[in-house]
Amino acid sequence: MRLGILKETQKGEKRVSISPTIAKQLTDKGFELIVEEDAGTYSSFKNSDYRETGARVEKRGVVFKDSQILIKINPFNEEDLKLVNKDHVLISHLYHKSKPELIEKIAAKGASAFSMDAMPRISRAQDMDVLSSQSNLAGYKSVILGAYEMKKIFPLMMTAAGTIKPARVLIFGVGVAGLQAIATAKRLGAMVKATDIRLETKEQVESLGAKFIMVEGPNGESESGYAKEASEDYLRRQKEAVNKSLYKADLVITTAGIPGKKSP
Repeated sequence: MRLGILKETQKGEKRVSISPTIAKQLTDKGFELIVEEDAGTYSSFKNSDYRETGARVEKRGVVFKDSQILIKINPFNEEDLKLVNKDHVLISHLYHKSKPELIEKIAAKGASAFSMDAMPRISRAQDMDVLSSQSNLAGYKSVILGAYEMKKIFPLMMTAAGTIKPARVLIFGVGVAGLQAIATAKRLGAMVKATDIRLETKEQVESLGAKFIMVEGPNGESESGYAKEASEDYLRRQKEAVNKSLYKADLVITTAGIPGKKSP
């Protein structure tokens, strides 16, 4: 079976869907890998790194032409779909709930598709749960980027010139990304507060040493474990409860996400 690894074309994207380490595991199992030229450049992987695993490195058109399965991170765009045919199997994030038109275009091509962001968060699917793995990284990176942009430091610091108070960080959403953001900000020495419409996250927030901003109301967790849309009344009361901390915060990180909806 021939797997095509495509270069990400989305602006600012530095990831690659398959690293040379994973490429070696796949070739050892008998898969034939065709990697687009310079696919791993922004992840610090050279074309020669892939060739050493036994993979072929080819131009974009050849990858589409010779591959049976096409793999990338971001959704296939209009230019990609021009090269897709009915014999292809597509694997990527597809965000099928918010991009139904993309699914329709793939269906019109007659191709098969696996939407990795639709993978359920259950034990047997854990090693394929790309949303959790990437959210974990995003939560960490958001704090590091925030610390770089801020005009003050995170921890309490006592110097000969005086004492610098710790930074205040406010985090909206306490899922995988939010919890990692809390842990990272605390390790850097910040005072952290967090809020979520799912009431059971209070214990998780406090276990990491942060303060939970409580808003009384119905539990905002869906059956799948994700957050669901809250009522207008709840959002109003949450805003009132959070505004005081928001005003005092040095850094605000928003990780809240509802499947099929744009994050607030």
